[in-house]
Amino acid sequence: SRNYLYLKPYHRVYPFAIGYVSSNFRRKITLRYFAGVGASVQLLKKAKHVVKLSANAVYESTKFGDIVYNDARYNGDNRINLWRSTLYVGGWSYLMDRRIRMYYDAFGQIAWRDRHNYRTQADLGFDCPIWKGLSLNALFTYTHEQVVVQKIKPDDQLVTFGLSYTKRLKRKQ
Repeated sequence: SRNYLYLKPYHRVYPFAIGYVSSNFRRKITLRYFAGVGASVQLLKKAKHVVKLSANAVYESTKFGDIVYNDARYNGDNRINLWRSTLYVGGWSYLMDRRIRMYYDAFGQIAWRDRHNYRTQADLGFDCPIWKGLSLNALFTYTHEQVVVQKIKPDDQLVTFGLSYTKRLKRKQ
């Protein structure tokens, strides 16, 4: 679950609150949650192109399914609690006369007290309208997590495909 609360997101610079809850079977993450606050700046805001830069601070708690990690400083406890900073850049562009929307983002998160405990992620995706609100989606995601359970690979590359439906309501004039 990825949740954001924006305050006046139509402004060039605006604050936000963030809260995530997740798990990851392959990485033996039973439960991870983090929450915090940050700010975004819209570097480019045009009809066909948007680019944003964000930074935040979050408190994170991760419960793992093991107590032995690739970094021995964390061994002995199945929970890692820490503060992180995040730097994020992302945006979208409409291509082929607005028939395709390409979206992209990348972020890095680093622990405040341990610069060796960081993670990165980059996404590149496409939405292609098919018919009356129905779209085909494709997304490539690359992730790297520096601190993982022993014998777990720190990198993932994932390609997903799907369908989405958006119901557009007519505005009253």
